This record gives sequence, structure tokens and C-alpha cells, in this order.
Amino acid sequence: MTTRSENEKEYDPRDTTLRFVNRPDDLDPLPSEDGDQGLCAEMSCGHAVRPESLTAWCRSLLDQGQYKFKCPALKPGTTQRCNADWPYQEMRRLAVLTAEEMQYFEENIARLAATEYCEFKTCPGCKTYVEREDLTNLSTQCTVCTADKKKVYQFCWQCLNPWKGLAPRSDRCDNDGCINHDLELLKTCKTTDLPQVQGVTDCPSIRACPTCGQRVEHDKSGCKNIICPRCQIEFCFVCLKLTPECLKTSSYFIPCSDGVAPRQTSIPVWRRN
Repeated sequence: MTTRSENEKEYDPRDTTLRFVNRPDDLDPLPSEDGDQGLCAEMSCGHAVRPESLTAWCRSLLDQGQYKFKCPALKPGTTQRCNADWPYQEMRRLAVLTAEEMQYFEENIARLAATEYCEFKTCPGCKTYVEREDLTNLSTQCTVCTADKKKVYQFCWQCLNPWKGLAPRSDRCDNDGCINHDLELLKTCKTTDLPQVQGVTDCPSIRACPTCGQRVEHDKSGCKNIICPRCQIEFCFVCLKLTPECLKTSSYFIPCSDGVAPRQTSIPVWRRN
């Protein structure tokens, strides 16, 4: 059972901007030891929350690299998650964030959003940040070095050495030792089990998101599905299908109809619209 502390957040019952409800917290339904769970308010999706449980859930998402907050509660009478989007402004108000918490959330949201829409690395020549526009081409031109040297300067996005060989290429340049370390990790990582998913005991512990290629790991808790911290797409860590497709023939805690997908031998390229 959960125990309420003296410092636990609480709603002001006089706040007329919130809709208070007399039902259990959908994020943490366990009552406290004294049986008093505290006042609950209703989110825009209709699920009831307390400030503490809402803060904890959204903080856990943020710490996993996810800055878009979705409701994890189940739809009534189903085993499907609500997954409604909670705008930050709504979450901030109903989580009763402190000034320190707001600073933490807002700084990390900004950082993660920038990472999602841009891909930056430091140019090995001038040490300035360079954005890669063509995600299928490792040959990257630095405009600063090109201007300084008065000739085109290109470096390899993968090994960060001056470019050698023909371009464009998506696998490697001609420098010795130019390898995709993420791909090597996918091929050689240890296997893991998912204790709460029936029969999943020998799954690669690291996967590349099938949508954007982001390297992800499963924390071994909960269901087999995972939300990519970069593209925010939910997929099955076991079969690598997008969640809606996977759930056509299985459920969150039952093995996929196609079993465990083999180790990935290529990394998907994110084709952002």
C-alpha cells in the first residue's frame, strides 16, 4: 500500500478551474494505509489523477527521453491504454508542479524536442555544430570549413574524419575503422527476458526503433511495447511491429504471433514529413 507523506501535493478544493471526482486515481489506484487517497481531479481524457501520481508518471516519461505526455490508464472495460495526449500546460497545472519541477521539465522538453527535429554533430575541423539534412548520406559538408579553406570540406558523419571515397554513401566512408557502432551493438548485444510477458526469455536487449532507427532498451517492467523517445511511435520490442499491427494477433502481455524478431542487420532511416 502507498503511504501519504506530510509533504505530498494536494489540490485546493476551492479551485473552481479543476473538475474534482469522487473515484480512485487511475494512475495509482492503491489506497494509502489510512484509506484516504486524497482529492482526485479529472484530466481532459476523463481519467482521474492526483498531483503526486501525475508528476511521477510524467517525470518517468521525461527521464526515458519522452517529452510528449500520454495517459497510461486503461480504457473502461478493455485492456487498451488510453494514450490520450496531455498538453504540457494541462499536465503542469494538474500535477501542481513546483518552480524547480517546472524548470526541470521545461529545460528537458526543449532539449528533447530539438533532438527530435534536428540531428547535430561537431565538425572535426572547426568544432562548430553541423546539422545533417540528408539522413541517408554520411558525407556531410561543413559550410564554415568550406568558407575558411575556400574549397568544399566534407567529413564522415559516422567516424567524424575528413571524408574519403565516393559520395553519397549510407554505410561507411573509406577511412579505416569507419563502422556503425550502433549496428554492431545490435548484432552483438546480450539477450534479455521480459518477466511480465509470457514466454519471452531470449530477446535481444537492444533494438533500433522500426520508424526512426533510435537505439532503445526495454527496462524489463510492464508490457512488451515501448514508446520511442525520439519519434514517439509505440512498437513491440519483441516482434518489432508497430503496436496496432502487433495487437491484431496478440495482446500487451502475450507473445507475438510471429515470435521474437531476429537481431536487426540494418538501421531504419527516419523519413520525417
